[in-house]
Amino acid sequence: MSLIAGSYERFIWGFKLKSPKTDQNYSLTPLFSFPSHLSPIKCTAVAGSAAASGGSDDTIKIYDLSSCSEIGSLHHSATITSLSLFTPASFSFPRNLIAASEDGTVSIYDADPFVHLKTVKVHRKGVNSLCIHPSGRLALTVGRDECMAMVNLVRGRRSFYCRLGKEASLVNFSDGGEKFFMVMDDKISLHESEDAKIVLEIDNKKKVLCATPGMHGILFTGGEDKSIKAWDIKSGKIAYSIEDAHSTRVKGIVVLHKNNEGDAEDHQHIVASASSDGVIRVWDVRMTSKDKPNPLAEANTKSRLTCLAGSSIKSVKRPQVGNTTSSGQQLDAGEES
Repeated sequence: MSLIAGSYERFIWGFKLKSPKTDQNYSLTPLFSFPSHLSPIKCTAVAGSAAASGGSDDTIKIYDLSSCSEIGSLHHSATITSLSLFTPASFSFPRNLIAASEDGTVSIYDADPFVHLKTVKVHRKGVNSLCIHPSGRLALTVGRDECMAMVNLVRGRRSFYCRLGKEASLVNFSDGGEKFFMVMDDKISLHESEDAKIVLEIDNKKKVLCATPGMHGILFTGGEDKSIKAWDIKSGKIAYSIEDAHSTRVKGIVVLHKNNEGDAEDHQHIVASASSDGVIRVWDVRMTSKDKPNPLAEANTKSRLTCLAGSSIKSVKRPQVGNTTSSGQQLDAGEES
């Protein structure tokens, strides 16, 4: 499993989670640390050996994890606020990169090589979050204009736009894509993907800063309460939680999903979290039955982390860059992912 974290100090951090062998423990092995942007990093995305980061310097950086190198840049006219890599079920390398910006646009890229295909004006103000449906045919976005939009990724145009009445900070599909959820401060709403009908509303009491779907109807959240909570999206109740997982707010959560070969099927209980305290921790959620589970592994970046992304798909050395400004910069601590 590869983990990529961005920081306020412009650094990108890469780690490889190594599974235990015999009597060994889990470990987070550093792949690289590198001041990749000119200003704070806002978002990251990972799929296989491909990774991307977006920053306040109006730039997307592309990385090849198999060689631990930065392979190019994609330039915008506004801050990059959200990134997503789409990987078809039978692929080990992403097909598309989708990027959202502070100017209200969504840009679509071919990921092999990374070439710009189209930019669509979606919101009147900046886009806060975007997510891609598992089919790869559409994306949902929420923005500072207090609206939600749907983008047809096949035709490259906005196909739906509605007012929410309140600004949403996050949107994502549940496992399988049959439902999607939105986050508004400390509230989480679950909707049917077909007609956007509200199925469930959850009150977290404190502001939610990150959320990601798990397996079997579980939704993981983290935020101002410094904890990791696993919500049962059928009942709306907390299935289990890790209280005080970090010393400060949780900014990113990654769940280890089964990859194409099924190698991770026995490790779906592994969850990684990142905090603005600079620490990345890996947890076994099966240990939540204890009073306070200890992390399986952790790494202290000593920086203010802003985001976390991860992938359990096996890396293949395939990235190419087209129509970008490539630095060819080699990152630190070069180890294959």
